[in-house]
Amino acid sequence: MPLFICKLGAPEGAIIQRKLEAADERQLRDGLLAQGYHVFSVRRVSSGLLDISKWLRQGRRIDNRELLAFNQELIVLLKAGMPIVPVLDAILEHRIKSGGLFADVLKQVREDVKGGAALSTALERHVTLFPPLYLASVRAGERTGDLPHTIRRYIVFLKRAEELRKKVIAALFYPAILIGVATAAISLLLIYVVPTFSQVYADAGSQLPLITRMLISFTRGLRFTAIVWLPALFVTGYGLQRWARSNPGRQRIDRWKLALPVLGDLFFNYAVAGFSRTLATLLGSGIPIVESLRMSLGTLANRHLEQGMLTAIHQVEEGGRLSVALEQLQLMPPLALRMLGVGESTGSLEEMLSDIAEHLEAQIEERLKILTTAIEPAVMVIMGLVIGFIILAMYLPIFKLAGTVG
Repeated sequence: MPLFICKLGAPEGAIIQRKLEAADERQLRDGLLAQGYHVFSVRRVSSGLLDISKWLRQGRRIDNRELLAFNQELIVLLKAGMPIVPVLDAILEHRIKSGGLFADVLKQVREDVKGGAALSTALERHVTLFPPLYLASVRAGERTGDLPHTIRRYIVFLKRAEELRKKVIAALFYPAILIGVATAAISLLLIYVVPTFSQVYADAGSQLPLITRMLISFTRGLRFTAIVWLPALFVTGYGLQRWARSNPGRQRIDRWKLALPVLGDLFFNYAVAGFSRTLATLLGSGIPIVESLRMSLGTLANRHLEQGMLTAIHQVEEGGRLSVALEQLQLMPPLALRMLGVGESTGSLEEMLSDIAEHLEAQIEERLKILTTAIEPAVMVIMGLVIGFIILAMYLPIFKLAGTVG
């Protein structure tokens, strides 16, 4: 991943310079702004010019399971009244033997804390490895003086997010297997069965039905032009991947995703549910509304929605109501907007956002069940029709010959 030298204004007012790694400059700026830093400058440098540690070169994030286990231990030890340095020593004691990225990071965090840095500051030095929401929760916990409580809220959020992600993956797993098996079966027929029958019919020299000739011509065309269309397929795929990673491409794809029939509503509800739960967690940690909104932007995972949400945040900064701004920009379903308005009126915005997330997650589960139930017979019917056509085309000459002999 590219390396950047960043000149930053820390929340406490100090001006610092850090060497950080990120996928691109925009992602890095968004992450730093979400953590409360003022970004003076970001300069990209070659990774060979800097002496960075092994774990940073790996360019990946801490696994959620490791982070969950660490925070559960951290809460127990902090609630027992232990100071932060002995807490980190105790957690590291049984992790050093296994090693790995997280153990290396914790060693450096412990050394920074021993040197007088706050836990949030020590963790933020590894900004590319920890989720921005987690870093914000730790910083908010130190600000309010109740770190175990804010970390516990983050753990609840992480468990809920993981549960929803696993449900989505589980719902899509079986349809993916069906599609894979169908593709493999059809490919086998086209690559092996059809050419075998073609050779038999060519040796027989008989006149073939139209659909048989069409299928044989199609199969031959695939085989003889493979040297052209296979490389072209890879080049096209690579080009589309590069385009999808660019800002214009990502925005266009995200807009298309929301416009898809049936699936568009699913993508929209999934993005809004994650955003609502993240925002509720940040507000519950004592972070101001505008800062919480900015930090929650990344959970939308959709550039089109992020642009609209930025406009809504500007309206909130100018004194507008969040529910009104979201309604004008159509960034929430109607029922969720009404719930949000009630939460603002009654002063229970955090609880109402959690209710919105649960409501949307329930809708997602229900629609996924319907979708997967509909996909199975659809794939089976399509596969049956294609395979049936191939078998009919290959066996029709045999039936014709048998009728002639009879």
